Amino acid sequence: MDLSNPISTKKLNKLPFNWFDFLYKYGTIITIFVLILVFSMSNPSFIQGNNLINILRSISIVTIIAIGITISLSVNGFDLSVGSVASLSNAIVISMFVWFSQNTVVAVLSAIAASLLVGAFNSFMIVKGKIPDMLMTLATMFIIQGIALTYTKGATVSQNMVMPDGTFSKGVISPLFAKIGAVPWIIFIMIVVVVIVHVFLTYTKYGRYMYIIGGNAEAARLSGIPINKYKIAAYLLSALFASIGGIVHASRVLTAEINAGAPYLMDSVAAAFIGFSVLGAGKPNAFGTFIGAALIGILQNGLVMLSVPYYSMDIVKGAVLSFALAITYYKQKH
Repeated sequence: MDLSNPISTKKLNKLPFNWFDFLYKYGTIITIFVLILVFSMSNPSFIQGNNLINILRSISIVTIIAIGITISLSVNGFDLSVGSVASLSNAIVISMFVWFSQNTVVAVLSAIAASLLVGAFNSFMIVKGKIPDMLMTLATMFIIQGIALTYTKGATVSQNMVMPDGTFSKGVISPLFAKIGAVPWIIFIMIVVVVIVHVFLTYTKYGRYMYIIGGNAEAARLSGIPINKYKIAAYLLSALFASIGGIVHASRVLTAEINAGAPYLMDSVAAAFIGFSVLGAGKPNAFGTFIGAALIGILQNGLVMLSVPYYSMDIVKGAVLSFALAITYYKQKH
């Protein structure tokens, strides 16, 4: 269309406003503001600073784990093992303090190393074994869940716990480690993770290569991009962020609970997929994942304040995820 032509310009100005595109780009953010308004009117304490900080704290672990899923999605993969990896990381980091009296550095690095081994196993089976990522990580989820339960013998690991020989554990959790899961550090860690991954995926060639692989693997291969190396990196990073999520959770509660990371899987998956449509990105992205996690956190917090039964929460989250997926895939096909 020739914009220098007054008639063409007039026709352009008469193009109908596309409500679907507008809601696709800004619907999630608008929904967040609407929810804040509704919940604030229902309960004025919702908008108070302490509660807003509580929401940010509550979504921190979900966001960190969801960022790992986002990276796996960027190469057209999908990591379902993140919840179990977080549980394993949680168990190892606390046990290093309680059972083996190690310092913070050794405890944290041990948890991360174990998680990276899981990421390497997933990578090998998916890249070399050619097993579909969803099926492989589903199998890994059960394997690692079993390993974590076996490692802890199905018990909660905590200070002064009773050991198998009848004595009490002598190890003490480091006060420095305990600060990681406290405000403001837990929120700060979340923000740093989101910013770093956003910059990595959006502004570096490595991130752009991941998006190219996710969009068209064959075209990426013909362009000379080492697809397998980037897929391996994606699953290693997914395991790393799941591990960080598990470590932060351990610092927050100061115990290693049975299957501690399992409840975060559904919320993390929902946050990552909701993020596809934020600002019309149309692809997995760190900022969108954070917005998706914020939406879920606001929903949960507001519904609790309205005394909605806890067993109804999954219905709401499932409905939100279904709606987000419907919009995302409809947009991709049209």
